Amino acid sequence: MPSSPRIVPRYLTELETPVPIVDLDRMAQNLDTMAAYAAVHGLALRPHVKTHKATRIAAEQLRLGARGLTCATLHEMEVMSEVTDDLLLAHPPVGDPKIGHLLTMPGNVRLSVALDAPAALLPLGLLARDHGREVRVFVEVDVGMRRVGVQNADEAVALAERIVEFPTLTFGGLLFYPGHIRETPDMQGPALRRLEQDIGAIINALDDAGLRPPVVSGGSTPAGFRMHEVAGITEIRPGTYVYNDRTTAEIGACAWEDCALTVLATVVSTAVPGQAVIDAGSKALGREPLPAGAELGFGALLDRPEVTVMRMSEEHGVLDLGRTSWRPAVGERVRVVPNHVCMVVHSNDVIFGMRDDVVETSWPVAARGRGYERLTLAGVR
Repeated sequence: MPSSPRIVPRYLTELETPVPIVDLDRMAQNLDTMAAYAAVHGLALRPHVKTHKATRIAAEQLRLGARGLTCATLHEMEVMSEVTDDLLLAHPPVGDPKIGHLLTMPGNVRLSVALDAPAALLPLGLLARDHGREVRVFVEVDVGMRRVGVQNADEAVALAERIVEFPTLTFGGLLFYPGHIRETPDMQGPALRRLEQDIGAIINALDDAGLRPPVVSGGSTPAGFRMHEVAGITEIRPGTYVYNDRTTAEIGACAWEDCALTVLATVVSTAVPGQAVIDAGSKALGREPLPAGAELGFGALLDRPEVTVMRMSEEHGVLDLGRTSWRPAVGERVRVVPNHVCMVVHSNDVIFGMRDDVVETSWPVAARGRGYERLTLAGVR
């Protein structure tokens, strides 16, 4: 027997929990603020879509002046090719399967990638030649994150020189991610000065080699509004700013009132004194602690930030009531600001947009996952 269609919700009270909801006015303000910042300081804005993974939000970022989009996965690139022809893959495409997938993007898309290994250039260059595609390659530089990136100016010059040897590859410039800068914005000055020195030294070395970088692409949400202070930067790639989250607020990169996405949850138990249990656990909120430590919990209530999700199982979240006189009733609904919003979005198919407790719209998280559902494997049913 076919199942009955679900009722389209009009109010928050009609949503089945747990569910992510976005305050549309807060999100619009976040988008406007970053777009205005980039425009005022003459920086190209190439937002990272890893946070929202939605063509609807990407289209709004582009309408507000974004030059193109940054992606972390090839599936994100596939989906975002529907709204822009300028895409950057900010994750090294290593291995023939990934490179082959990259080169099957729509022919009108200007493909850009970031690499730090000369060994990755040969297969990229050869396959790009076979596909008749030009790929813009950025040299990724490690500026302190200690994750990926060449380690000094000599390595950057050597890699750039290898890039221009391939007829199908063009040198795009420098790319870096200052994710190690996690101080409050008013305390970021010394780290930004070091960043400026490091990037400046590499730009000068490339200049001396006749390889002036056309683009110097950096940025993150935590240091997003101070990137103009770093001489040489031409482009920024923030992602989290669209929704913000508890981590962003805790380090002072946004106000609590700028957190646009929350997880709507229902109190399902108050049996144990001093706590309340909600129906949002690790599968709804993620399990990433704040930078200061897991003892600070895995989320906090939007209207009662002193109430935190102190521990979780997969489908249960335990609220710590030790710092509040509030005692919720079973069935009461709460809105949780997650520690890391990107993980929450990736776990959901649909996001609901609301104003004043009215559900005004919704949009699919179209770029979640890896896109394998589009494949049909012979002999596999």
